[in-house]
Amino acid sequence: MKELIIEGRNSQSRILVGEKVANLGNYLPAGKVVAITDENVIALYPSLFNGFETIIIQPGEDHKNGLTVESIYNDLLILEADRSTFVVGFGGGLVCDIAGYVASTYMRGLRFGFVSSTLLSQVDASVGGKNGVNFQGFKNMIGTFNQPEFVLCDPALLNTLPEKEVRSGFGEIIKHSLIADSGMLSFLEKNREKALSLHPEVIEYLVFKSVEIKSAIVNLDETEKGERRKLNFGHTLGHAIESLTGQTHGESVAIGMVLAARISNLYGLISSEEVRRAESLIESFDLPTTTKLGFDAVFNQLTKDKKRDNNNIHFVMLENLGNASVRSINLKELRTVLEKIWK
Repeated sequence: MKELIIEGRNSQSRILVGEKVANLGNYLPAGKVVAITDENVIALYPSLFNGFETIIIQPGEDHKNGLTVESIYNDLLILEADRSTFVVGFGGGLVCDIAGYVASTYMRGLRFGFVSSTLLSQVDASVGGKNGVNFQGFKNMIGTFNQPEFVLCDPALLNTLPEKEVRSGFGEIIKHSLIADSGMLSFLEKNREKALSLHPEVIEYLVFKSVEIKSAIVNLDETEKGERRKLNFGHTLGHAIESLTGQTHGESVAIGMVLAARISNLYGLISSEEVRRAESLIESFDLPTTTKLGFDAVFNQLTKDKKRDNNNIHFVMLENLGNASVRSINLKELRTVLEKIWK
């Protein structure tokens, strides 16, 4: 087991990569603990919830909204949860996002931690202290910055994942390599088959490297005023595609990364050969690189992105493979550039 620390403004978060879920009790305080999970997770691991008061929500992005949050608040009242209650979000990114948001806002804040059960959640969604829900179809429009006390990442939990969810997780792993670690990129190219088959040593290495990259960035910029924006590589377009199609997060970000790489090339930052290498890596992990959506639909959705700043948007580009930068681009300019590379 390897441990990484994120130093938040108000609390410290321990990221436990390789820790077994059977050891969860070692990280819980004395007193009332309420678990929040979804129907899929509790069906797979019913025994893990023995001894916990448990709130079960419906899975799926359609339920990542204020109605679900209100339902959980009501359940917490019924369970007589108070400010000494500890909340454990047990599941993928959706569960962790909602559990973190609920814990951060109920009675002005409860302590909380996560057991991360999906690859996407272990490498990205549960790490870094972003908690939130969607609003009127827009991704994570309402939320908080608040660190979980711990994130437990047990590789054994990944063995029950559908193949589609495994691929989705690799979208974020590839993103980390493209923005911050060319050596990790080469490792992915050389170890594709072992990675996709969730080879224990390979997957634990990739989870740790992803968390290491994200933790280092979050420690510099917890509330996304500068450096943390780099983690949004591929997400400005990816979130728009995800909202319009219902594709998985990793699939949508994969398309967004290809488009962002092509834009980086248009700005003279990376070569056409580097674009092809990034695209080939994404394709090799069975992730899409194109969308059938019309340009106008995607661009109109993009203008509602929370990274917008008046008529500009913070857009992440590649300086080279393994290094990213953030530029403030006028929306009219971005529209012109996107029209040039839209396929």
